[in-house]
Amino acid sequence: MSQHTVFRARPHLRLTAFAALGAAALALTACAGGTGAGSTPGGDGGGEAKPAAIDAVKVIAPADPGGGWDQTARALAQSLTDAKLVSSAPVSNIGGAGGTVGLASLKTETDPNTLMVTGSVMVGAVETNQSEVRIEDMTAVAKLTEEPLIVVVPPDSEYDSMEDFVEAWAKAGADMAVTGGSAGGIDHILAGMLLTDAGVDSADVPDTLNYIANSGGGEALTMLLGGQVDAGISGVGEFAEQIKAGKLKALAVSSAEPAELLPDVPTLADEGIDITLTNWRGLLAPGDLDDAQVSALQDLVTQLHESESWTATLEEKGWTDAFLTGDEFTSFLESDIATTQDTLRTIGLIE
Repeated sequence: MSQHTVFRARPHLRLTAFAALGAAALALTACAGGTGAGSTPGGDGGGEAKPAAIDAVKVIAPADPGGGWDQTARALAQSLTDAKLVSSAPVSNIGGAGGTVGLASLKTETDPNTLMVTGSVMVGAVETNQSEVRIEDMTAVAKLTEEPLIVVVPPDSEYDSMEDFVEAWAKAGADMAVTGGSAGGIDHILAGMLLTDAGVDSADVPDTLNYIANSGGGEALTMLLGGQVDAGISGVGEFAEQIKAGKLKALAVSSAEPAELLPDVPTLADEGIDITLTNWRGLLAPGDLDDAQVSALQDLVTQLHESESWTATLEEKGWTDAFLTGDEFTSFLESDIATTQDTLRTIGLIE
């Protein structure tokens, strides 16, 4: 694995080379500027006190509107302001190339109080796009959530079970089109894993898999509703309302247990497919922050995690609380990048 500027997860923490790739289980699972360190605490006597170092933050969703990153960014901004942790948290969308366009913009960001949503999709996209700017170049702030993926088909599809769909898909190969998030992201990875589990040789996956990548969940939904593709893969939250309204048919979720938002949808394991995969989301900041700036952002996000507003958001969205910061988040990132690289090689998406 190439060497890069290491993560900075908290003051004085410097990571060395990543652990060797191994057989570890894949658990994939216009903006206003902020004030610098030294500003005084805000608050009006009610709600939750603001951290002394931060009054406002920028929030970046590295994708077009409508997808999971956009939902997370806007929910984050709303909860920060609802809990009176900051005075403002404007959100901007910088989509493209699985989040790597947004990642490149974060590298040049001059406001230290900038938070960009990241996650397993970006980890894969950095590899498949051979991005010059990497997650390792940034400041790792926190892991926030995990969410299962879901496989759906149009409502008039002939397939009513995951078993029937995958069997037909493995036979038809590239004649069947599947849509999802960015190339090399977790949706793409799950598609490749499903084909290999169905007996397609990993070396044949690139030619067998007709995967149509999208920069936002809204595009995938349009293709599904228009009957332009045979199936779609995304986070449960992105398709839940259309499934409940009967506009999409759910085949299975990728978590070990049924999803809270759609408890009647079987898991892949229920359908005889031994795959468990979840999509995590978290936060990065610019990579050249000093120790005080890193601590201020981590304090802010920790207070967010403890707020009633964020707890309500998790319940409403059906997101699993997976909060990590400091050493724990940095170690998680090391492992996730290594196992993602290993999986992408296994299914033939990178060399």
